[in-house]
Amino acid sequence: MGTAVSAGERYAELADFVQSEPALVFAGVVFALGLIAAAYLVARWRRPKGKRFAKLIGERDEITILMHPNPDPDAMSAAMGVAALAEQFDTESTIQYAGQIRHQENRAFQTVLDLEFDPIDHVTDLDAEDVVLVDHNEPRGFTGADGVLPIAVVDHHPGDGTGEFFTDVRTDYGASASIIAEYFRDIGATPVPADRHASETRSKYTLPSAVATGLLCGILTDTNRLTIGATAADFDAAAYLYPGVDDDRLDRITNPAVDAEVLEVKARAIAGRKIRGSFAVCDVGSINNADAIPQAADELIRLEGVTAVVICGERNGTLHISGRSRDDRVHMGRALENAVEHVPNAGAGGHARMGGGTIQLQPGLPDGGETSPESQFSRDSFTDRLFKSLAGDV
Repeated sequence: MGTAVSAGERYAELADFVQSEPALVFAGVVFALGLIAAAYLVARWRRPKGKRFAKLIGERDEITILMHPNPDPDAMSAAMGVAALAEQFDTESTIQYAGQIRHQENRAFQTVLDLEFDPIDHVTDLDAEDVVLVDHNEPRGFTGADGVLPIAVVDHHPGDGTGEFFTDVRTDYGASASIIAEYFRDIGATPVPADRHASETRSKYTLPSAVATGLLCGILTDTNRLTIGATAADFDAAAYLYPGVDDDRLDRITNPAVDAEVLEVKARAIAGRKIRGSFAVCDVGSINNADAIPQAADELIRLEGVTAVVICGERNGTLHISGRSRDDRVHMGRALENAVEHVPNAGAGGHARMGGGTIQLQPGLPDGGETSPESQFSRDSFTDRLFKSLAGDV
């Protein structure tokens, strides 16, 4: 029978081996550490994004949640959601934006849900150093915006913007609100019905009724009531939110009184439209309410035989452009981007089904006439270029 090897003898053998084969031992240690690091990275990568986002927010004392200029219900609801998450992780937050809140549904959203947003004109107006972008991925619309480095970006629009520590841009989603709803679901938050208190859910994390209502409104707005650009993720998010939705508030937001000028601009767009094939373009002239432009585009795309439409209108020296497409041949965002490519002081873009942009007209020429020999821009020539861009000829 063999003699049992004592622990001391084994230790001595191991010590001898380490001394005789230091390179091999070192390689083994490095390999083991590599396996541990890889396992950690895989576990972190597999962690739901909502938990990663919540952890990042919870590590900050205060944040600024920045919406895009002239925010819509999707941007406002996404900001609401981030603020509600921050509150549950004891982080102070302020929601800020550049521009104005003009569209009647946007104003109703803010009023019905009793929201407070802080307008900004300059980078120094930002309330906190740590900035979270929602519903856009590159800061814009205020002086010094290009110098802002956000800690996180949550968006569903195409773009190259990223967050320093967290980036979640899902261009296949119909709304940013759907992404934020997933974050709540990722951390196990329970939607709170409108007639109940959060304490009644007995859940560590909750989704307040006002936030659930806002997020559903954001989804419905950006997907035209889940009919355009909606994915399974948007439907899943809506189903998750539904138990917490306040039906009365949702109805008041989505069915506000219509501004008289909006109806007038819609009428001008329908009566003055130019048609080439199945494409329609109309310059409605001077307007007071820039939000009437996308609403006119929504109306005109419903006309029989029209598969893509672009509406333009001028307010205070800026030509506002909005387009809609239900034609698989026309990616509206790219079409508008191509249309303004060589126009000075212009920018445009968007999704396959909808897009928008602006052109800063030369001061003193609010009618959009010839701006300069170099640019050769006129409203009539731009209309022609829009048709060519929709047809893929530019």
